Amino acid sequence: MNLKSLTLALWLLLPVGLPAVEPFFFIQLADPQFGMFTNDKDFAQETANLEFAVATINRLRPAFVVVSGDLVNKAGDPAQIREYQRVIGQVAAGIPVYSLPGNHDIGNVPTPADIATYTNHLGPDHYTFRHGEFVGIVLNSMLIHSPQRAPDLAAAQERWLQTELQRARTGSARHTVIFMHHPWFLKAADEADEYFNIPAERRTRYLAWFREAGVKYLFSGHYHRNAVVRDGGLEAITTGPVGMPLAEGQSGLRIVIVRDDGITHRYYHFGELPSRVNLEAVASTPKP
Repeated sequence: MNLKSLTLALWLLLPVGLPAVEPFFFIQLADPQFGMFTNDKDFAQETANLEFAVATINRLRPAFVVVSGDLVNKAGDPAQIREYQRVIGQVAAGIPVYSLPGNHDIGNVPTPADIATYTNHLGPDHYTFRHGEFVGIVLNSMLIHSPQRAPDLAAAQERWLQTELQRARTGSARHTVIFMHHPWFLKAADEADEYFNIPAERRTRYLAWFREAGVKYLFSGHYHRNAVVRDGGLEAITTGPVGMPLAEGQSGLRIVIVRDDGITHRYYHFGELPSRVNLEAVASTPKP
């Protein structure tokens, strides 16, 4: 077991009630997607982008890092996987990194074999992590978006999620936050289905569970640009890519500040990264 795997294993064993020093911050990355810039001919630009992000992480020292899927462009490609692991492995010891699967990692409509290939090389496809009274629930969004070829795994993940939401609701969690690849919605919770969001039939059901459990923040990627939308007590935060952007998007990362009374965040493109994170600053309206 390597150091990152050991750190993750130990972290998952921490009790929810262990007090954390508030406030703190974490960094969210999305879509490093090694190979996308050149349609899998090479991944030199993705390497440069992620190395820059890793240098920023090591300089700012967040509590942890979440990488919201599409780690590679071609599912199961050994060279792309190795390069992602090599670069993300340069994050300094003591800063946990939580990666999760995207559609380019396991396919748009994954089979159990697709998911097994991912878990064998890159770790679990869904899990819970904790930082003091902060609980992060990581989901495999392909099993929600397109569960047709792995219905048993989709049902198992739903049962597991219900258990984790109940545990967070009845425990000492102050913030329960959902992380996955697909955005739940981009403009409104009742928007029409499209490629980038979760289909409405399942979206409505899951959002009801989240509201009941007191979840307020949903972090995702996949869109290769930013979108921040509120719907009642829920905020859906879609983070632009550390890799190749689309449309008006820019490559960068999101800094998320966690306080006792709420969470604020801002996306920084690579030309405007801060020299430090001011945790004492008065919270402002999040910048997409």
